[in-house]
Amino acid sequence: MEATMTPQEYKSRSDRSYKLLLLFAMISMTMMFAGLTSAFIVSKSRADWLKDFQLPVAFYFSTAAIIGCSITFHLAKKAIQKDNQKATTTFLLSTLALGILFIILQFVGFGQVVANGYYFTGSESSITTTFLYIVTLVHLLHLAGGIISLLIIIYNHFKQKYNSTQTIGIELGVIYWHFLDLLWVYLFLFLYFFK
Repeated sequence: MEATMTPQEYKSRSDRSYKLLLLFAMISMTMMFAGLTSAFIVSKSRADWLKDFQLPVAFYFSTAAIIGCSITFHLAKKAIQKDNQKATTTFLLSTLALGILFIILQFVGFGQVVANGYYFTGSESSITTTFLYIVTLVHLLHLAGGIISLLIIIYNHFKQKYNSTQTIGIELGVIYWHFLDLLWVYLFLFLYFFK
């Protein structure tokens, strides 16, 4: 006869399952971006490739913003592990503000590209700017998922669902946000160096 699990064992198994599901999702996203960057490399040999294209300045600031998100989200996790509700609130709201700033700066960056005479679609576009647009837009879609999950985490936090013994929601959010951060830094460095 199988022994019944204690509540702690059940929670531990459940937490591992959530983390495993998130890991599978991140692996599939990584594979998708690997495919996109591979296509970018192959397209570099095309005649219409822009060899002197510069990333918009706003992308530098957006990179700093998303790195800031990872830091504040990590600090929120550390704060809730110490049952410091007030600090957790501050860090979660800071993460949200920085995440929104990242999105705004991405669109400012798109505007800077167009202002420099480069277009993403249509007869005046180039393969370089089209790839930049696709890669950035796909990352923004994944970031939208991160913002939605962050809003749910903030809501649950205000409902007092997290404490030093119940942190899985915030932990999953931090893992995903770190992934988004590393993914953007990889894309930024790739686009910066691989011209």
